[in-house]
Amino acid sequence: MYGIDIRLSMRESGPSRADLDRVADWILLFPVPPEARELRKFPWGELLLHRRGRKGASGADSEPVVTDLPNPAGSRVAFAHVRQDTTEFDLLTLARKLVAVSSKRHAEALGIAIVGFSAPDRERLAEAVLSAVYAAAARMPSFKRKPERPAGPKRVELFGIKVVHGFRRTRAEAEGNALARHLSVLPSNRLTPTEYVKVLRELSAKRGWKFEFLDTKALARQKAGAFLAVAQGSPVPDAGIARLQYVPPRAGRKGGVKPLALVGKGICYDTGGVNLKTQRHMYGMHGDMQGSAVALGILLALTELKFPYPVECWLALAMNHIGPEAYKPDDVVTAADGTSIEIVHTDAEGRMVLADTLVFASRRKPRLILDFATLTGACVYSLGTSYSGVFSNRDALLPVLVDTGRRSGERVWPFPLDEDYDKPLESDIADVRQCAVEGEADHILAARFLKRFVGEGIDWIHVDLAASRHKGGLAHVPTDMTGFGVRWAVNLLLDGGILEKT
Repeated sequence: MYGIDIRLSMRESGPSRADLDRVADWILLFPVPPEARELRKFPWGELLLHRRGRKGASGADSEPVVTDLPNPAGSRVAFAHVRQDTTEFDLLTLARKLVAVSSKRHAEALGIAIVGFSAPDRERLAEAVLSAVYAAAARMPSFKRKPERPAGPKRVELFGIKVVHGFRRTRAEAEGNALARHLSVLPSNRLTPTEYVKVLRELSAKRGWKFEFLDTKALARQKAGAFLAVAQGSPVPDAGIARLQYVPPRAGRKGGVKPLALVGKGICYDTGGVNLKTQRHMYGMHGDMQGSAVALGILLALTELKFPYPVECWLALAMNHIGPEAYKPDDVVTAADGTSIEIVHTDAEGRMVLADTLVFASRRKPRLILDFATLTGACVYSLGTSYSGVFSNRDALLPVLVDTGRRSGERVWPFPLDEDYDKPLESDIADVRQCAVEGEADHILAARFLKRFVGEGIDWIHVDLAASRHKGGLAHVPTDMTGFGVRWAVNLLLDGGILEKT
């Protein structure tokens, strides 16, 4: 469905002229300045230097230089000069553009050479290019009569670096991202909650996860009125909360360790409900389940990497339909923890399904809750679609979240979560309003609302996925649906020391 089937070979030495003549598509990276000796002594180096000079480029490249070699294979070469201090986002963006050259040609084999850098820089550059190769190779759903040819190569030959780990983590992140994007692209008549649960059962059986699904009857017994308010408008009663559990291979050595909880909003289609969206804002709402897909993609990546801590993944799956049974403004419902909620706007359904899901996740006493949701337009208005917003009930974590965004190339920006933002959520009839009547700073108000349902003493991070969809792709990802959050979260959990801080 989403797998990336590419064979990777590595060689510490650079490619010979025979290698360049043997492979028809190449990506080459050189250091700045462009007159570096490495380029002149490189096979076909004088030709490449001449080609770059004709372009009139100097210094670092933000676009690839493309040329064909006059060799028997007619090798297409996309190359660039890169500064050592280039940001991860800019590096990944350049890598996506370099990979696009060979993707258009549907290359069977791709050669990558990293020349003239230190060992750490070579590894960083190779990781970025491989991330872009894997992202481009991921098969996305298509229902066209004529299926498109795969964009990725069948094999990649990497020159200039050979590492023991074989970029296993890069592939795991790419697999998780591909899964998230694949699910997010599916139209809502192909990914109903019923079909979503089938996917989750299959994945759980394949990956060894424990699986549980709380359907609407089970949720009614748990008095999950916030979730059920959204679900009651659906003509098919297939909504519910899925719980998937990953147990590390050596769990016995970490007995009694609190789990990490991943939570995702999985609204498979959002009409807006009684407060019906306009055509412009409703089109594309099959992607309102991307938070759940990202959480699932993270779980997949962590499983592939044999993450040493237990993980629970909670996915709130529902449709926000309009109909005679749909919930409406002025209703008052009660969440599973007893909090009464005055409904203001039925298009604020994401925070409703997440409220009960956070209650259930909190009851398991996790060491950290990390939730993902395409929650508010206000976050998109604030940041655009190149960044996502982050919130936390622990201010000390915010610098780590931002730094992880810079290191991973999936950039995030923090927003305030101060108590005075509760004022617009005060209700005359219930414990809290679902949202403000006017809707100002709604991304902050939504986070304040969700915070109420996080258990006492539990560290919580909320990601409002403004960058879940970016026209033309973002960083290393070439598709509009970005799968944003998988790479960031894996970096946060493996490199950021976040679990040691919680």
